[in-house]
Amino acid sequence: MPDVKQVIVIRRDLKMRRGKEIAQGAHASMAWLTNRLAHSANPLDAITAADFSAAEWQWMQGSFRKVTCRVNSEEELLALHAEAEEAGLVVSLIQDLGHTEFHGEPTYTALAIGPDYDDRLDPVTGKLELY
Repeated sequence: MPDVKQVIVIRRDLKMRRGKEIAQGAHASMAWLTNRLAHSANPLDAITAADFSAAEWQWMQGSFRKVTCRVNSEEELLALHAEAEEAGLVVSLIQDLGHTEFHGEPTYTALAIGPDYDDRLDPVTGKLELY
């Protein structure tokens, strides 16, 4: 069975507090699932394996493997988001509302790509620097 993972990308140029970075990465990691549940045809129906791709289901039944990487600007984050979408990957872009940091300005902070198979993620994310 091929390996699956989720890639979490954090903007380092924002110089967020460590706890804030962790929270933003956690938001990104969970967003794909909460978005899927919120946009299901009938949210009151039970969710089954059929509601997820084979890679997503494998990831949820396994190790929840994650790799955390960094980018150094909003431009890099948004370009990566666009590249991942173009590759047909599931993406979750996080925009913080700015209540505790960023002087009240909504700010893009993090991105999750996947979960998906390594061989689908690596062409998009393999060039990123590990966090």
